[in-house]
Amino acid sequence: MKHALRSASITAMLAGMALAGCAVGPNYHRPTAAHPQRFKEAEGWKPAEPREAASGSDWWSIYGDATLDELEKQIDISNQTLKASEAAWRQATALVSQARAGLFPTIGVSATGTRSGGSGGRANAAQLGGTVAPLTHPVNEFELVGNASWDLDIWGKIRRTIESDVANAQASEADLAAARLSAQAALASDYIQLRVADEQQQLLDKTVEGYKRSLEITENQYHVGVVAKADVITAQTQLGGAQSQQIAIGVTRATLEHAIAVLIGKAPADFSLPPATLGATVPVIPAGVPSTLLERRPDIAGAERRMAAANAQIGVAIAAYFPDLTLTGTYGFASNMVSGLVHASNNFWSFGGAANETLLDFGARPAQVRQARAAYDGTVANYRETVLTAFQQVEDELSTLRILEKQVDVQEQTVKSADLAVQLTLNQYRAGTVAYTTVVTAQAIALGDAETLLTIRQSRLVASVALIQALGGGWDASSLGTERGTAATLAVGTRPAQ
Repeated sequence: MKHALRSASITAMLAGMALAGCAVGPNYHRPTAAHPQRFKEAEGWKPAEPREAASGSDWWSIYGDATLDELEKQIDISNQTLKASEAAWRQATALVSQARAGLFPTIGVSATGTRSGGSGGRANAAQLGGTVAPLTHPVNEFELVGNASWDLDIWGKIRRTIESDVANAQASEADLAAARLSAQAALASDYIQLRVADEQQQLLDKTVEGYKRSLEITENQYHVGVVAKADVITAQTQLGGAQSQQIAIGVTRATLEHAIAVLIGKAPADFSLPPATLGATVPVIPAGVPSTLLERRPDIAGAERRMAAANAQIGVAIAAYFPDLTLTGTYGFASNMVSGLVHASNNFWSFGGAANETLLDFGARPAQVRQARAAYDGTVANYRETVLTAFQQVEDELSTLRILEKQVDVQEQTVKSADLAVQLTLNQYRAGTVAYTTVVTAQAIALGDAETLLTIRQSRLVASVALIQALGGGWDASSLGTERGTAATLAVGTRPAQ
């Protein structure tokens, strides 16, 4: 009884030391990163009725396209890149659980049974009153032993490891959110380009019909001797060129359709989208205050969490300077018979502690500390670079949208003028006042201007997607590790069937 009380007292004392012990190494404080007070490219540009992207994963709804809405929902269910990112997050959270287990004792039990004999054998000295004699009969030995070992975290090595693993798990969740946003943005961008390709197909279909009518006019005039054969050949050449473009656009559309299929986790052979047009409105979201970008971008949040993880690893390295303290204990029963094994007369126990300290390592520990500090400095640099890149991306898309908005106004007027020029020159050609080359030139200019307008429109729509992505797509760093976080919403839906 006295021994048990003494053991309990020692255990309580060491446990108190472990709980009260300080965690060596620097405590984490987020380093500063340069950020502007305003977005330069947003000055003097007020988009008409800007719409805020919906919070969370529904930002694409601002495009008002039901097909796009349905496709985006499939990203969370079937995208394989997203599944891989979600699996990486689950690995990171499992590491946290493993590290936390180190705060508690390891408890085990073992049972053994042996039977020994032979002329060269020796009986157990204790069983024979201290004498040693040859074994005349086989001897049975049975043991049932419980054991426990506890690594006391006095210097905070385990706690710093947990701190690092928790930060890494949060960084992994931020990576998951970034992968999700990237897949969503890629799908929206591909879908927009596919729909613009559909509109370009319509334009070329209309152009080919117009060129056929022009060829018919030219052939009629040639048959009555008004124009030369060269005009007919020129009209045929022009029509052939337009028909070639009409066919070639199919390559672009097919490639985009295949890319969308892969993004939603389907084989290209099992997926198709019928031709359709996209709404004419280009939605633009307000950029907001630059400082909020630090909390709205998952890649910035991930870089910040990796800084915290690297900072905790400095403490892990410093803890190696201090001795490791471990408590061990066993309690069990031993007998030469199974029956009655668990009996007070057969019990035995032991309790002890061990301290392990490295006296000479020829600079290994200082080198490990320097390595940990250098790794932390590297994450700080990566974090600051990520922040700067984020601001650059926002400024790029703001300037793109602002400039293209002005360009589209000019180009729309240019297309109207080019269409009018075609009508006028075609009428003049019918009247015999201009050569057919004038008509061809006007028609080529009109087609080129119309294609340029479509290209500008596509660039504006793609830039609006890129701006939403650059602003984080409605994501917020405060959701990390919560029920409304990306990991919580995807943990079930992206797991493969067992």
